[in-house]
Amino acid sequence: MNPVLEAFRGKLIVSCQANPDSPLRDSYIISRMSLAAVKGGAAALRIQGFEDVQAVRAVTDLPIIGLTKTDRDDTDVYITPTSAEAVKLAALGCQVVALDATLRPRPEPLPEMFRAIHAAGALVMADISTLAEAQNAYALGADIVGTTLAGYTPQSRPLDTPDWALMDELREAGLPFIAEGRLNSPAEAAQALKHGAFAVVVGSAITRPDVVTGWFADALREA
Repeated sequence: MNPVLEAFRGKLIVSCQANPDSPLRDSYIISRMSLAAVKGGAAALRIQGFEDVQAVRAVTDLPIIGLTKTDRDDTDVYITPTSAEAVKLAALGCQVVALDATLRPRPEPLPEMFRAIHAAGALVMADISTLAEAQNAYALGADIVGTTLAGYTPQSRPLDTPDWALMDELREAGLPFIAEGRLNSPAEAAQALKHGAFAVVVGSAITRPDVVTGWFADALREA
């Protein structure tokens, strides 16, 4: 396993992102959230967008898993859909570049994107939603896969919980993976390790107070 990945084996990766309509949608605020995550014990950060990556890289040397989110008319793939975006993320200091590695139609073939990322000196985190996608990503040269897209593609199970079944499938197949998606409590993060996760990404439960507030408000309304 690559030393960069070994640095967060069994540890927490915090996704510091804010939607365009969030009051926290500001690169400076993202950098402050990242520092708070570092103080709390994060081993790496998952950061979206060039400006946010620059702001976070300026305040910490912690490994960054960088990505973009780009809406396109020609594909449903929106997590780092092109090599140009991936290479720029690497140039801005992302040790790892995350991209959609599902089997959906895409603007560029995965092998070309993987080669471009590796040539730029970064590792590939392949965001997948099924076991078959993980197997394909590794066959093409991905360095690690993540369950990020489980429950968000037509090929995967509809979910409102972490995809424990997919984690078990990946573990049983001997495929290292980062658990990500709907891990909303410390107990669930720890449970992901028991299901075989190499590391765990948590985002909303830590860095999206508007989302977490909604959880509590909805619970009270239902009561």
